Amino acid sequence: MNSAILMRLALGAYLLIFFSYLLGPLVVMSLTAFNSAAFPSVSPWACFSYEWFNVLFNDKHIREGIYYSIIIGIGTVILSVSMGLAASIVLTQIWPRLRATYYTLITAPILIPGVVLGISTLVFWDRASRFLGAEDGSLLHGLFHNGIFLTILGQSSFIASYAMLVFVARLQRFDPGLTEAALDLGASHTQAFRKILLPFMRPAIASAAVLAFLASFENYNTTTFTIIDYKTLTTVLAQKVRLGINPSISALAFIIIVLTIFAALAFETVQRNKKRQQEVKQGRIIAAKGSLLPGFLRGNAAAMAFCLLAFAVIVLVGTAQSYSPEACKIRVQEARQMEIQQSIEALQKARAEKEGAQPVAPVPETLAPAAPTSGAFGNVFAPNNLNSGD
Repeated sequence: MNSAILMRLALGAYLLIFFSYLLGPLVVMSLTAFNSAAFPSVSPWACFSYEWFNVLFNDKHIREGIYYSIIIGIGTVILSVSMGLAASIVLTQIWPRLRATYYTLITAPILIPGVVLGISTLVFWDRASRFLGAEDGSLLHGLFHNGIFLTILGQSSFIASYAMLVFVARLQRFDPGLTEAALDLGASHTQAFRKILLPFMRPAIASAAVLAFLASFENYNTTTFTIIDYKTLTTVLAQKVRLGINPSISALAFIIIVLTIFAALAFETVQRNKKRQQEVKQGRIIAAKGSLLPGFLRGNAAAMAFCLLAFAVIVLVGTAQSYSPEACKIRVQEARQMEIQQSIEALQKARAEKEGAQPVAPVPETLAPAAPTSGAFGNVFAPNNLNSGD
């Protein structure tokens, strides 16, 4: 019994340390978004403020970075998912002796540094435009030197490998006999793919699309070499970090964290509702009637957490419209000025005490005459010889 209790305590302590290490920085960064201090910090706390969200929404560079990041992410999803799905199907159809070699070639871009991928993408398409004879100002030259086009190609070169791994894991559960049966019944290969394989791969396609978009959205190493004249969110943030940051970046991180939690809770809510409806249809559980709660909230902790988070966000947005931290800022400034004045007075007092403790050297009544010196002019400029009457 004692060993079981110790094991539970040790497991609880481990989980506490693990989640504190994992989520602690996110919590601290979220708190700094509401501190009125000019630099992201939690201690000392100045005033509760929403001003950094306003600074974030008025930042033109961040808005443009988010816009181009979304455009590049969508293009990367389309290209990566298509290439990954095709590569995974070929892997299942290829000659078994070549599968290991083919798998190594497809997954090799994951092991290549992003800097190398970015530079090689830039150089390759520049050489391709010259080989095809694209002149300056032509459509082909502009396409091969377009930052958005190059970034989508550079990111897709390794993100497609991640998508392929997701599809391969799903295809391991697929029964090839279903496709063979459809072909025997007169279906074409296109119909078999569209009616049988594609619906089976739909969950994997959704997962690979989300993975590809997130990998594209946060990529920096490859993007920084291929983006050229445009800017993504990661490149904008990197530039701000080099030049000096303010808590508006913490406000952006807080918004991303909230949106991520919203998406996760919404997905979990839908999945639990589907599972509950299936259990009701199968007769495993009985649908409760006469309850004050809506159907999707009954027995669904994820739905309740989603509603509570939505309510908290609505309260924050509503409070931000009327709350003003100016009075608090004035008090903080006055307190800071008082502390500075007290520090100055303490330094002056310490200096006065130090000077009063030292002995004062006596001042001579008359200065001793300087010793005669010899030079080119003799003693003409000696003090005793500089008389106005002579």
